[in-house]
Amino acid sequence: MAKDSGAVYSLLWTLFLFSIIFSLRSNSENEEDTPITRFQQYLRINTAHPNPNYTAAVSFLLDQARSIGLTSRTIEFVPGKPVLLLTWLGSNSNLPSILFNSHLDSVPAESEKWIHPPFSAHRTVDGHIYARGAQDDKCIGIQYLEAIKNLKSRGFSPLRTVHISYVPEEELGGFDGMMKFAASSEFTELNLGFVMDEGQASPGDEFRLFYAERTPWHLVIRAEGIPGHDAKLYDNSAMENLMKSVELISKFRETQFDLVKAGKAANSEVISVNPVYLKAGTPSTTGFVMNMQPSEAEAGYDLRLPPTADPDLMEKRIAEEWAPSIRNMTYIIKLKGNLRDHLGRAMMNPIDDSNPWWSIFKQAVKATGGKLAKPEVLLSTTDSRFIRTLGIPVLGFSPMSNTPVLVHDHNEFLKDTVFMKGIEVYESVISALSSFEGVSAGQVI
Repeated sequence: MAKDSGAVYSLLWTLFLFSIIFSLRSNSENEEDTPITRFQQYLRINTAHPNPNYTAAVSFLLDQARSIGLTSRTIEFVPGKPVLLLTWLGSNSNLPSILFNSHLDSVPAESEKWIHPPFSAHRTVDGHIYARGAQDDKCIGIQYLEAIKNLKSRGFSPLRTVHISYVPEEELGGFDGMMKFAASSEFTELNLGFVMDEGQASPGDEFRLFYAERTPWHLVIRAEGIPGHDAKLYDNSAMENLMKSVELISKFRETQFDLVKAGKAANSEVISVNPVYLKAGTPSTTGFVMNMQPSEAEAGYDLRLPPTADPDLMEKRIAEEWAPSIRNMTYIIKLKGNLRDHLGRAMMNPIDDSNPWWSIFKQAVKATGGKLAKPEVLLSTTDSRFIRTLGIPVLGFSPMSNTPVLVHDHNEFLKDTVFMKGIEVYESVISALSSFEGVSAGQVI
């Protein structure tokens, strides 16, 4: 009898242990299938240049899309550089659709300068998730999907069709990604009425919102002159002419910077001019030939023009003052985008009641308890510029408050609670925008 009791006890104890192990495994599996862990999985896919793993990223996103019933399409305008388009069909196909965009790629990361490996998506005890792309901009790529998943679980159905796009090469200028996509028949067929793209983090408790961007110009000015021995003074030499231009450009830069220092304009509202390189002199085995005037001299500048700038006046200044032909000078401007859309209008969206999309968006953010900071012109550029060129309204927005701006920086991170709040915000935004009945096809804001 004692033996039987011992055997029964042993069996019960074994079953008890198995139940604990099963419970632990079950809990572990549940923990591994949360919005946070899905975000971490996406971050662990290395899509940094120069060798972004687009295949793995698209495969992961397709799995997520299928799990919530979204249709998908993958398009390659350039081999090996896919554009992934996900779609949630609305009930009224006559209304223009809405697009939420993000990019697949990220900039490189110097691993040795990070406190946690940049593709580990390490989550600290205080909830900081460290990874390249945590802010720029894999966060919104997952938040879009999580928001739709939650809306579907509550039985919400959109009136307008909602699209999500994941594009390659944004960090290299978007020329093999959004630029080609926006110019395609596939993009035209989407019949877009409104687009949301990436924004930036906010160190304060307000969300930042961007209604326009500055346009980069890469300017190269070149001077020519007669070479000769440096024992003689020269007039109109290549170096002399170039230095005159450098001085004039520096004075213009100061006038723009003074506006910022005086608080009369934000950094993004002035024309910034930054010197990038100077190239002159005749090389020698020990450096440069110091007793000879060079026949050529060159300087490169990075200009950023706000949408309010007049590109014709800017080029006139360059041609007449900075690189005049009467001083044997020439210039080249490499445009990296347009300041005007296809109708000749400044590429910035109204941020008042004349723009119904703005009003709806603002109320949707407010409904979650969120606050918007004063709308801004973005200092840098995103893929939004290719869409604004078409006259389609775009707002740049990434719901990250109380977060330091770590775009392209070491130790980029996003706090888990901030990420989760962003999902809530997008639930409100997506449901509000996709339920909007106004603005018919063909109407331009």
